[in-house]
Amino acid sequence: MVRGPASEGASVPQAVIKMTESKKPLTILLASPRGFCAGVDRAIQIVERAIERYGRPVYVRHEIVHNRFVVENLETKGAIFVDELDEVPDDRPVIFSAHGVPKSVPAEAVRRNLLYVDATCPLVSKVHREAERHSVSGRTVVLIGHAGHPEVIGTMGQLPPESVLLVEDVAQAEALVVADPENLAYATQTTLSVDDTTDIVAALRRRFPAIQGPKMEDICYATTNRQAAVKAIAETCDALVVIGAPNSSNSMRLVEVAANYGCARSRLVQRAADMDWQWLGNAQRLGITAGASAPELLVDELIAACRERYEVTVEEVRTTEESVVFKLPRQLVA
Repeated sequence: MVRGPASEGASVPQAVIKMTESKKPLTILLASPRGFCAGVDRAIQIVERAIERYGRPVYVRHEIVHNRFVVENLETKGAIFVDELDEVPDDRPVIFSAHGVPKSVPAEAVRRNLLYVDATCPLVSKVHREAERHSVSGRTVVLIGHAGHPEVIGTMGQLPPESVLLVEDVAQAEALVVADPENLAYATQTTLSVDDTTDIVAALRRRFPAIQGPKMEDICYATTNRQAAVKAIAETCDALVVIGAPNSSNSMRLVEVAANYGCARSRLVQRAADMDWQWLGNAQRLGITAGASAPELLVDELIAACRERYEVTVEEVRTTEESVVFKLPRQLVA
């Protein structure tokens, strides 16, 4: 005899009933825009197109973007990531990361007659051009950024060492000593906190009224938009998770912005497997966003992990639309 559903007498295991009843409600506030920006998307496409065109392996100097999931996925397709050009064979192509490189790197590639593709984000390249223009005009460039970050190393490497000064915070801006206060300009790393950078620029302008700035904001649209989206949800969240890498500047800034705008319980998580569920505690409203180098797949993965433990409702909070697309280098589309 074949029994029908529970209404016909089939019993439901008590463990299943208990598990269903024990799930607490959790509202996920999903910040938007989040995740990949146009520069990251372009850089990943460059690696994939280069592998298709030149075959395996293709070498990449440094992480193409700051995300291990992305890097490991590209490795399975035929990319080899190295620290410096001396690890690249003479007969294989090399790609420069989205963060940009000092002038000395392509110069060395040319000297060795290497085939190279530059995946520098066009918005970072814009900062390079601005800094060079000021340097050629005889101005000392004050670069606002984080020491040791690849983008900062790349931007400073566009200029003679004596013509660029690095400032990381307001205190350094207040203490800055320059040879010629009348011939100054500033530029910024593209992935900084908008609020912090505004304070640093204000200090520089107060101390050096003649200082010149960029014609357009250096902090990129994606960094600005992702920070604005976090600001929109932070105050109403019990906890907030930023999916991203610890060496990703824009991801770390999102954690700081969340804390500064009302969600003290904010942290970075690389992917769902790294989530500390005890840290989440009794939170009823969880904010989720992703840094500009984190794929949407990792957001979906975290939401799925939440559904295993909670009765989840997802509310997407969108603050703006993005439609920016950057063209690929001609050598990969011809």
